[in-house]
Amino acid sequence: MASLISCPHCGTRPKEEFSIKGDATRMRPSPQAPAEVWHKFVFIRDNPKGRHKEFWHHVLGCRRWLVVERDTLTHEVYGVTDAQQALKAGEAVE
Repeated sequence: MASLISCPHCGTRPKEEFSIKGDATRMRPSPQAPAEVWHKFVFIRDNPKGRHKEFWHHVLGCRRWLVVERDTLTHEVYGVTDAQQALKAGEAVE
């Protein structure tokens, strides 16, 4: 059985149309931040277990960025929000 994701723009679509792009809860450093800060941001990652928010890209659909809240153990999806709306609402960080 194929896993389905409910895109706010395209409706329910197969997960294969999407690409996971990373943690939607991490704050991007300023461009002037020291190299050590950028190294940590780019290479040092947590591997959370359980409910987590991630940036996803709807590559084979509307091509919009989304914030998907899912369980990293079971892959159950709890919610999908347009990334721009999530950023404005403070539900994701830039």
